[in-house]
Amino acid sequence: MTENDIFETVKKVILEVLPFLSPADVAIDKSLKDLGANSIDRAEVVTISMENLGLKIPMLEFGKAKNIRDLVGVLQNFL
Repeated sequence: MTENDIFETVKKVILEVLPFLSPADVAIDKSLKDLGANSIDRAEVVTISMENLGLKIPMLEFGKAKNIRDLVGVLQNFL
C-alpha cells in the first residue's frame, strides 16, 4: 500500500470526523489541529484509520506525528 493510498484512507476518516471540512481543506502537510480537530477528534481519526487499515498500533507511536504526513508514515510503518 502506497503513501497516497494510506493518505486517502486517512483523508476519508478526517472528513467523517470533521464534516465541516471540504476535501480540498485536507492536505498531507497540514496538522489535524490546524484543521480544527480537538484531542478527541484526533484520537478518533487515528483509531478509525487503524481500524480501516486492519492495524493495531500503540497510541504512543503517534506522539511525535506533527502533521498528516507523519500520521500516514506511522501507519505505513506497521503495514
